[in-house]
Amino acid sequence: MPDLTLVYVVVFFALAFDYINGFHDTANAIATSVSTRALEPQYAVMLAAILNFAGALYSTGVAKTIGGDLVKAASLVNQPVIISALFGAIVWNLITWWLGIPSSSSHALVGGVLGAVIVGAGFDAINLAGVKKIVLSLVLSPLIAMAGGYIIMIAMMWIFGRQEPGKLNAGFKKMQLLSASMMSFSHGSNDAQKAMGIITLALLSSGQIPSLEVPLWVKLSCAIAMGLGTAAGGWKIIKTMGGRIFKLEPINGFAADLNSALVIFAATNLHLPVSTTHVVSGSIMGVGSAKRISAVRWGVAKQMLFAWILTIPFSAATSALMYKFLALFL
Repeated sequence: MPDLTLVYVVVFFALAFDYINGFHDTANAIATSVSTRALEPQYAVMLAAILNFAGALYSTGVAKTIGGDLVKAASLVNQPVIISALFGAIVWNLITWWLGIPSSSSHALVGGVLGAVIVGAGFDAINLAGVKKIVLSLVLSPLIAMAGGYIIMIAMMWIFGRQEPGKLNAGFKKMQLLSASMMSFSHGSNDAQKAMGIITLALLSSGQIPSLEVPLWVKLSCAIAMGLGTAAGGWKIIKTMGGRIFKLEPINGFAADLNSALVIFAATNLHLPVSTTHVVSGSIMGVGSAKRISAVRWGVAKQMLFAWILTIPFSAATSALMYKFLALFL
């Protein structure tokens, strides 16, 4: 199959990943506002879709990190490697979405790239320093979010603790429109760039572009795919994120969304990919712990942690097997 045709296949798989990422991670942006009834589900999804699209056009720093830091040079990877990497990530996303388990699309993509590159180009093609930076960002961000959620919730309890609960909830339901909007924009600003980075890597490795600069059409197509995926909704995961970790009230939902948006947007501006799923989950756990440790359903958290641990090795193994399959025909 001609190399340019394979580039088209990469673009298709990357946009499919972005679309699936959109409905898989819709919960990140709207679960708290839906569970507290601050927003009707259909309006929340459309708000998230529009702001995901806008956020995706914000910058390309994360895309360059994904496209440039996982492998030592674009010339070391071919299109079957990239196709296999995306396939591994997509399979894991679909499995966890079907089971209603919030897992990380970012972890799945990193695992898919590592598995396919190691089998297709050899371990020496991996940029260990870049992988270390990305994995460190993915691991530390939910811990930072948990600590931040705890601190913000303690501060809000101190400030608003003497307010009448009914009036307080009514006020924060309105405020959740702002926090959900911030969360949706920040989600798009980080997550959509991962597919941009993969497409740009494919274009560079095939000689279609001279440097690791994201073309405008790539930005627009990834933003549209993310927005459409978000519009489709991911109701199974919304249910888990919105109520099974911790029973949220409007003030809790506002605190969790605000904290998540700040963490994700800071990472975007530092050109670091983070798992928005992990960040939001960490924020909810931190906010819940501020009320009392036992308020958090740690059994659900353990189930999610188990899925997170499995994500990179599973997607890596799937992408490696996919590469072996493609090698039989290409």
